[in-house]
Amino acid sequence: MASNPQSGHLEIWGGIEPTIVRVGDTWRNQIQETGHDRRPEDLDRIAALGIRTLRYPVLWESIAPREPEEMSWSWHDARLRRLRALGMDVVAGLVHHGSGPHYTNLLDPAFPQKLARYAASVAERYPWLEKFTPVNEPLTTARFSALYGHWFPHRADYASCLRALIIQCRGIVLSMRAIQRITPSAKLVQTEDLGRTFSTPLLRYQADFANEQRWLTNDFLCGKINHAHPLYGFLLQNGMNEEDVRFFQDHARPPDILGMNHYLTSDRHLDERLDLYPSFHHGGNGRHRYADVEAVRVEMPPGTLGPAARLREMWERYHIPVAVTEVHHGSTRDEQLRWLMESWRSVRDLREEGVDVRGFTVWALFGLYDWRSLMLRRDKFYEPGAFDARSEPPQPTVLAAATAAMVRGEAYQHPALQAPGWWRRSGRHYVAPAPDAAPSEPGRQQPLLITGGAGKLCRVLARFCAARGLRAVAAPDAGLDMADFAAVQEALTRHRPWAVIDGTGQGPGDDVFQDGYDDLDGHVALARCCAELGVPLVSFSTAEVFDGQLQRPYLEGDAVSPASLFGEYKAEVEQRVTSIHPEALIVRLGHLVEAEAAPPPCLAPAALTHLPDLAHAVLDLLVDGRTGIWHLTHPEEEPVADPGVIRLSSAKGQVMPWAGDWLRRLAEAEGATPR
Repeated sequence: MASNPQSGHLEIWGGIEPTIVRVGDTWRNQIQETGHDRRPEDLDRIAALGIRTLRYPVLWESIAPREPEEMSWSWHDARLRRLRALGMDVVAGLVHHGSGPHYTNLLDPAFPQKLARYAASVAERYPWLEKFTPVNEPLTTARFSALYGHWFPHRADYASCLRALIIQCRGIVLSMRAIQRITPSAKLVQTEDLGRTFSTPLLRYQADFANEQRWLTNDFLCGKINHAHPLYGFLLQNGMNEEDVRFFQDHARPPDILGMNHYLTSDRHLDERLDLYPSFHHGGNGRHRYADVEAVRVEMPPGTLGPAARLREMWERYHIPVAVTEVHHGSTRDEQLRWLMESWRSVRDLREEGVDVRGFTVWALFGLYDWRSLMLRRDKFYEPGAFDARSEPPQPTVLAAATAAMVRGEAYQHPALQAPGWWRRSGRHYVAPAPDAAPSEPGRQQPLLITGGAGKLCRVLARFCAARGLRAVAAPDAGLDMADFAAVQEALTRHRPWAVIDGTGQGPGDDVFQDGYDDLDGHVALARCCAELGVPLVSFSTAEVFDGQLQRPYLEGDAVSPASLFGEYKAEVEQRVTSIHPEALIVRLGHLVEAEAAPPPCLAPAALTHLPDLAHAVLDLLVDGRTGIWHLTHPEEEPVADPGVIRLSSAKGQVMPWAGDWLRRLAEAEGATPR
């Protein structure tokens, strides 16, 4: 295949997480859960970023859920018409981690023919579509559905897994034949999750098997499965037959573009020394017991891991144009940004070396729900993407700004990028590297300045900044006269912070709070200095700017009506700070609950603010560049009868999961997630 001219900058694609998956008799639909099904204007938000190629769902389960001939097109008609008007090139996905509608499944011998008939219907309805992904990640879907038993049809043996893979690959071949009868120029963009397995010498045989198995989807499609294939005997032993082999040799359908989906957990390392690793990583193959861990937690030679290394392997194996079709990291916002930008830079450099890279996809533009459990649980655990879909309308995150810069071919600049991601920082290893290993720590970073450094909130903020690779300088009030404008100005000039968090006197009972509310001048001086120097500022307020008489949670736009001296004082701080620094971020809090404390039984979550969750949410908002008044609260489980209880809610959709879920997110993002 002719190589794509390597001129101009790397094309940035976009993608929306559209999975429709069946667990038992329960169906999960990410388009519905993220609210994209209700927001046609999302397409204009994507177009505003400059994206011109979009992976978009035209899913079988949503168009013909009950009967093959009973199709509902209206939603897709409107969305695809709008995408066409916006000048977007659509990569249409027909099955995304699903098993098809209820009248078929991945082990149904007729699945390929049924899917092909549906594919033909799509091509007839939308003859202008030219790029298709009939089945997303066939091998990954087969593993999760028929080897591990997570998804329907819930099998757990290799023969079922292999049969599910073969059936999906047959479906891809037949679907593209059906589509090309109608649209001869149609192209196959075939996606698959791709990582590499590394190991100790003892387990090299298992790593070699995994590293051959990962290519099976495209080996089938390219007609590479024959007597010479390294896994040929194994495949025959597990149910592949000569008719399967002949089908793919006679009807080989190499993809026009090979799409690679790669995550921080995609590259693995196997080690028989179980005592070195957490027990949740322990497993085996019947021959040896071993730990299966993320390779980023093991010291590796430079350039061994990551999307560029895997993309190069794919290119060298098939010599077919390639693209990164998913890149997402479900962590804190700064870590998401670091992963996105590092991945983009490495793939851009690979393209400049001559590898035919057609696109780099910013995946999950509107985020996703419950992927940490593979959607097996309904935790409502949300991971934002370029937009935070918990808000109405969705709020752009820092990833949106980074995406727009990448579309323009520009290197996005942000203070968080002065530090490497956690996967490159010291302390990530399960086994400490040799003393002479190359250091992974960054040079000097521009800091965050946190005032009120002796207070509870400020201590938590400083601790979590360190965990997130954000350098912070805590300035206790005792060492800085906040009311002295010159002293504050000198401190900002000396530290040159990229942002300031004003944590002084945030609430009654705090060990920094001063009776009499005499730190107003300090807040004002700090706001003046930040405004003059153009430095972002975070200031904390309280739910007590309201009197609790509305008998509903208060929103950001409600008029203040303080019923206490502290509420009056904080309302004055809000007014003075915003008049001086209109771009300041004002965060209103409920009753603060510390890390290990249980919620007071008399208060609902919507009246509370859990301290660690608050710290992480504030840092996310700051990294995103948010301004104005924000209510940070937890979801309200039950109505509160007492009208005197002051409860906050957020018109901007910023709801924090209760009881330290941010801490679990940080731990899982650093290694315990399934992908």
